[in-house]
Order: sequence, then C-alpha cells, then structure tokens
Amino acid sequence: MRLILLGPPGAGKGTQAKILVEAYGIPQLSTGDILRSAIAAKTPLGLEAKAIVDRGDLVSDAIVNGIVSERLDAEDCKPGFILDGFPRTIAQAAALDQMLIDKGVKLDAVIEIKADADELVRRVIQRSKESGGARADDNEEVLRKRLDIYKEQTAPLVAYYSDKGLLKAVDGMEPVEKVTSSIKSAIEG
Repeated sequence: MRLILLGPPGAGKGTQAKILVEAYGIPQLSTGDILRSAIAAKTPLGLEAKAIVDRGDLVSDAIVNGIVSERLDAEDCKPGFILDGFPRTIAQAAALDQMLIDKGVKLDAVIEIKADADELVRRVIQRSKESGGARADDNEEVLRKRLDIYKEQTAPLVAYYSDKGLLKAVDGMEPVEKVTSSIKSAIEG
C-alpha cells in the first residue's frame, strides 16, 4: 500500500502515520523526521535545514526530492510506504509522480486530514508545553507562518490529487481513534 497523508501542520499526520505503520506493516516516510535527524546530527544539510526551519520556511524541493527518492529505494519500502509531509507543492507532486513512474510503482490513495487552523495552534502550543519546547518550530508565530505557507503552496494538492481520483478526506478534528477509523475505511472502502 502506497499512501500520502496531506493536511496542515499539527493536523495529526505523524500520529496517524505511526498508527498506520503498525496496522499495515509499511514504513512512514516523514521528511520532517529525516530533516530533524540531520539537524540533530549537525550534518551540513542539517545545519542548512535548521536555519530554514527556524525561520518557519520550507527546505528546497531539490533537497527534499533527493531525500525522498533515496528513501523510496530502500528495501523496507518495496511493499509500500506512507508519505507524511511530502509532497508539499505541485512541483514536488509532479517530481513524485515521475519518481514513482521511474520506480514502477503507483499511489493507492491520498488522505487529506482536514483541520481548523485555530485548533491547530492550540494543539501545537500544548505539544510544546508537554515536550518542554523541544521543537524550535513549536510556537504560535512559526506555526501561523507555516499554516499560511500550507494554504498557499500545499492546499492546491487537494485539487491535484482529486483530479487524479486518489483523494479521500477525513475530519482531523475528531478524536485520534475516530480519525484512524475514517482513514482505514477510506483506504479499504
């Protein structure tokens, strides 16, 4: 099974991806996690990414596309994968389409987790308090900027994947278990 999870920052894509990993036995490919690992390791890419993320901006398509393409070639991705946080733009979606064609695989579904912006801000502020502010991007100003970027750059993917007949939407404001149930119904439906 090959899935993309779409939704604004803080909508629960990572939480749902982890649950789906357990349910379907396929890896979660989170560009955010990959980049945070590089930042923590202080690699050259990590240092470059840290400056970008701390401003609330997104890393370049070239960096992200390369990371994703390499990751899709890993053995654990052969039976499928869950993309979380990629693609973020129409250009990345087109690059992903070409990557998948080149690799001889196709997407099964794109799940849009719909969520209210003000509730997302509240959730991220709570997450920051619970984690002791471990993530530099867990603050209201950065999140609002990321939500604006999402609306401008990523939200158009809803129409892109809808036109391809791959999009399935779920209400991300429901309790975690209900969102999971809705996603599974959409996938297996």
